[in-house]
Amino acid sequence: METTHGPSGAGLLEVRGLTKIFGTLKACDNIDLDIAAGEIHALLGENGAGKSTLVKMLFGSLEPYSGTISWKGQAVRIASPGAARRLGIGMVFQHFSLFDSLTAAENIALSLADDTPILEIAEKARSLSKTYGLPLDPFSLVGDLSVGERQRIEITRCLLQEPQLIILDEPTSVLTPQEADKLFETLERLRAEGKSILYISHRLEEVKRMCDRATVLRHGKVVAHCDPRQETAASLARMMVGNDVAGATRPAAPAALGEELLGICGLSRKPATPFSIPLNNIWLSLRAGEVLGIAGVAGNGQGEFFEAVSGEVLQDSADVIRIRGKGVGKTGISGRRLLGAAFVPEERLGHGAAPRMRLSENLLLSRHATDRKVFLGTAGVIAKAAIGAATQRIIEVMDVRKSAPDPEAAALSGGNLQKFIIGRELDRQPSVLVVNQPTWGVDAGAAARIRQALIELARAGAAVLVISQDLDELFEISDAIAVMHSGALSKPMPIAEATLEKIGLLMGGAEPGHAHHSREVA
Repeated sequence: METTHGPSGAGLLEVRGLTKIFGTLKACDNIDLDIAAGEIHALLGENGAGKSTLVKMLFGSLEPYSGTISWKGQAVRIASPGAARRLGIGMVFQHFSLFDSLTAAENIALSLADDTPILEIAEKARSLSKTYGLPLDPFSLVGDLSVGERQRIEITRCLLQEPQLIILDEPTSVLTPQEADKLFETLERLRAEGKSILYISHRLEEVKRMCDRATVLRHGKVVAHCDPRQETAASLARMMVGNDVAGATRPAAPAALGEELLGICGLSRKPATPFSIPLNNIWLSLRAGEVLGIAGVAGNGQGEFFEAVSGEVLQDSADVIRIRGKGVGKTGISGRRLLGAAFVPEERLGHGAAPRMRLSENLLLSRHATDRKVFLGTAGVIAKAAIGAATQRIIEVMDVRKSAPDPEAAALSGGNLQKFIIGRELDRQPSVLVVNQPTWGVDAGAAARIRQALIELARAGAAVLVISQDLDELFEISDAIAVMHSGALSKPMPIAEATLEKIGLLMGGAEPGHAHHSREVA
């Protein structure tokens, strides 16, 4: 397992004894790391292992408590992201740093040091994104874009700065397999040109495919260096968590599904903005005991579909969407929750949780209507003890790693915040759960826990609708898979009949008319 050498390229970045302390928590504890020129180096670890803290120190977003960073053999102090970029270090964060009210090109311009005209920046971005297979409209407003499209802006912006070391934090988490393959080709080309990449991912098979070396963190410490190509996904996961990681196990489906719990009858929606996707005559019936997966390339209407089902956007007719037999097309989120529905959006920070509010406060925000008697009491006075107990229960069940008893949502790593938001909804034992990208940015152990929880919720009698760009995930947990393309939904395909090839063809729209499913909904 242990290796002490890497590629033959000269040393580019050297870290010795790097330590970062938050209060009583050692987020990074005496970390050593070497990255050679022309290598792709994986940084592995569970959520909360210290990966994000480490790369933020390398990018100048955090200052080390102790230790040294050397760049091309010279000790350096990286005081800011601007200083990192001037050295030649670029980074694509897991949580995007984009302004919703600006266009893609304007967001890119903010990170460039010179006064290049915006039209020239737009053309460069369009050309580069086309070359790398990451389609991008430089004049689209970021606020109108899906998570996958925002990820493309971040990657394009970083590459335009021509860095020598690129830090990528979960770069494929919102990409389709085809887009990921194109990105891998780009990374291999960059490596051949002598560029280095520090690659953070929980997708261990792509780490094995792409990376020359790996450094594994656990609880803030380096526990292993290895050649991931000589390891299995299971052995890499074992290094990360200290023991074996089991995958989700799906109990046998019930002989007959129960009553319809979620019905969608001819859902159509005009585009809300010039960049939105219209929804086109969507019909769907989801029954008790069923997990239905929805696949699709980012930006094909998944966000608009989630908004309609969750009640963020209302419909002209109540009967377009039914929850437990009641028409809710004109009913908002709280009304749908009162009927037993729960919702987890794809963007966790800012949509799933208020960044500057504590976890307990976020819990109250989402459950003040459904748990009014418990959390507010008859007099409407906030019951802090009850809210605190529920928050702690969710933290323990989902193994949420944190640096304070009740931290702000923004203080958690992306994966730990995802675990809390999923746990917050599962804690209610909903009869209908709609979740968008359930394991985005979550480590292998936590992903298995979340997937198993979704399966168990369905087998207990709930209806679970999972929107995901991770096809492996959908094949693991779904009883049937439908595909969203250009705002329309295909007929669900039983998992016994589904293959990656069939689903991939539907995702690409290769079968004309496949998306218009007009069967009667009981």
